[in-house]
Amino acid sequence: MRKVLVIFSFVVFCFSFSALYADDTMEKIQKTGRFVVGARDAAIPFAYFDENNERVGFSIDVAKEFHKALEKELGQDIKLIFKTSTPKTRIPLVANGTFDIECGSTTHTVAREDTVDFSITIFLTGTQLLVRKESAIGSVKDLSGKKVGAAQGSTNEKAIRNLNERGVIDPPARLIVFQEHSRGFLALQQGMLDAYCTDGILLSGMRAKAARPDDFVLIGDLLTYDPYAYIVRENDSNFLDFINAQIIQMVKDGRFFRLYEKWFGPNGVVPYPLTKEFQILMDLQAWP
Repeated sequence: MRKVLVIFSFVVFCFSFSALYADDTMEKIQKTGRFVVGARDAAIPFAYFDENNERVGFSIDVAKEFHKALEKELGQDIKLIFKTSTPKTRIPLVANGTFDIECGSTTHTVAREDTVDFSITIFLTGTQLLVRKESAIGSVKDLSGKKVGAAQGSTNEKAIRNLNERGVIDPPARLIVFQEHSRGFLALQQGMLDAYCTDGILLSGMRAKAARPDDFVLIGDLLTYDPYAYIVRENDSNFLDFINAQIIQMVKDGRFFRLYEKWFGPNGVVPYPLTKEFQILMDLQAWP
């Protein structure tokens, strides 16, 4: 009898768990009273911990705008919860419902669309290299036989592997992967790497926050073009439409560009001037 009860309880638990995530994300947030956001720990200036150990950044501020809009839409208090994401965990933790959304610095790719969906584009950058100032590395071809770091599961890791396989880097670079950019940059600082590879804007952020920024140089043309977007669960059009509507409204009323100026303007954490092309893209995405 006890065995039957245990089996029955397990079945009920599994059914309840499945039922919870059978709801769309808006229903889940309404039922739980929680809005769970995946966020990076060291993706400066999108999402990172500041000197006071507070989560800050452009994407953190955007997530807070989503939170306010959710409370207004649902007519109830919602608790905003940030949980750490990494390049390796961000997609599976959105796909399985642990995160309602991941707001960080993730490149929107066709391959990733097989598992999750993405918001409209919120930033444009591309893969580059960061090296020490005294390094002889001036372009990707100089990486032959060198130790190059990249975040595990990132488009940047894929770019270096692709260049190795195509013989562009010959002999191949030795690729070393890290769970977080901060660990990769530390390895570069300690001389364990010859170059660290990620998106140009993130490299600029690492350099800006280094104790001796002038010791490092950002080099090379863009190896990839990376449009950033926020990750949501696949086939959840109700929530995706809500998120896109908030971004569009922020573009239209100027909040998006005020946040851009705060984090990327001349006095921002990582100065990265708003290009005419990106301005046009955001305006085109802000459909009526």
